[in-house]
Amino acid sequence: MRLELVPRGDVPGFVRLLAPIAAVATAILIGGLVVALMGRSPAAALDVYFLQPLGDSWGLQEVALKMIPLVLIAVGLSFCFRANLWNIGAEGQFVVGAIVGSILPLALHGAGAGPWVVVAALVMGAIGGALFAMIPAILRVTLGVSEILTSLMLVYVAQLGLDWLVRGPWRDPKGFNFPQSVMFESSAQLPPLIEAGRLHAGALAAIVVVLAAWFILSRTLFGYGIRVSGEAPKAARFAGFDANRLVVAAFAISGALAGLAGIIEVTGQIGQLKPTISPGYGFTAIIVAFLGRLHPVGILFGAFAISLTVIGGENAQIMLKLPLDLTTVFQGVLLACVLAADALVTNRVRIVRTVRA
Repeated sequence: MRLELVPRGDVPGFVRLLAPIAAVATAILIGGLVVALMGRSPAAALDVYFLQPLGDSWGLQEVALKMIPLVLIAVGLSFCFRANLWNIGAEGQFVVGAIVGSILPLALHGAGAGPWVVVAALVMGAIGGALFAMIPAILRVTLGVSEILTSLMLVYVAQLGLDWLVRGPWRDPKGFNFPQSVMFESSAQLPPLIEAGRLHAGALAAIVVVLAAWFILSRTLFGYGIRVSGEAPKAARFAGFDANRLVVAAFAISGALAGLAGIIEVTGQIGQLKPTISPGYGFTAIIVAFLGRLHPVGILFGAFAISLTVIGGENAQIMLKLPLDLTTVFQGVLLACVLAADALVTNRVRIVRTVRA
């Protein structure tokens, strides 16, 4: 006896809309059960994880700050995933974008350059991420190498390169031997959106990227080619779309947005290069992309949910003595629930009895 998934007919739109809501509710129930088994109150955990971060301006700003890199990276990944391409190396592209974008602020440190420095840094960061993402794309279209392996392995190259830079040629000589660069000048940092607040102009960039991605994917021939090449590759070839060009273009966009996220993170709230500029944004953004069903607007909601759990997880570590790793576990459970909900909405389970010879 085995289980098979059989495609359903037309699924009503409201059912598809309710599926992620049911998935989130199921994930919360599972998380509450785990918290209860750990001897803590599920109600208290729910309050700390999901309600308290929204109770004041500081919490809302922190959630928004976490959302910025997740939204940018996840939107870029959606271009690849929609085309059935698996860019698993956004973390490395994030790091390279931060490195390349930091060249100008570090080179002009102390020279009194104007606000154009931060604009140039953002452009250079996006270019750096795009070029780094082109490596697995070119290897795939020329040699047929799996982009999953190459993009993932390049993450370690980027991280080790950053570590070498901040411990070597870019280390702050007055930094007490800590692995970090000098602090960027104010002209090389993104301006705050709120006076005496931490939220910076990178939030506006994230919103612009979401709107631009929505327009490209839903209103342009290129976006149509991305969708068709992922859903029906043969149909895409018959329609005249060049598969290799789509691969390169999708990876370039994905890498550019990951690199932009990297330099925004550095010029926004960190203000310098250090080995710990990312807590794993590139990998977490994969969860965000699928939570948002690879739709730019949906990604906003997915990033909000994940960012809320991150801030709530930090609070729970202090207030409830819960391990921070529990947040990562919950994010994985949430992704599994969303994917299962999508599969069950699109297909029905059929039991097939096998006949023994």
